[in-house]
Order: sequence, then structure tokens, then C-alpha cells
Amino acid sequence: LQSIHEVNSMQQAADRAVEAISSGKEVNPAEVLTAVQKADIAFRLMMQIRNKVVEAYQEVQNIRV
Repeated sequence: LQSIHEVNSMQQAADRAVEAISSGKEVNPAEVLTAVQKADIAFRLMMQIRNKVVEAYQEVQNIRV
């Protein structure tokens, strides 16, 4: 559950950075890109873990039958 909150925080930080750069504030573009990439990687990793858990659950269900 904590990792989900961390991924959410990363996505919110990336959103804020994109908003800042698109509104013309002085923001380092490299920092914006890094924040977006970190959020993307974290989200993809979370989805891969979720998919593996679902696969394992389905395998257990198949064994029971």
C-alpha cells in the first residue's frame, strides 16, 4: 500500500512539474523530464507486479479445480 502512495506521489510531482513548465515558470526542463520518467517507470513496475500477482492467483485457481 505504501508503494502505491509513492507511485501516486511521483505522478503528482510529475504533473506539477509539467504544469509549471507549461505555465511559463522558470523550471529546469531536465528536472521535468526526470520527474515524468520516474513516474512512468514506477507506474510500469507497479503494473508488472500487479500482473504477476494476478497470474499467480489464476494459477492457484486452476490448481484447485
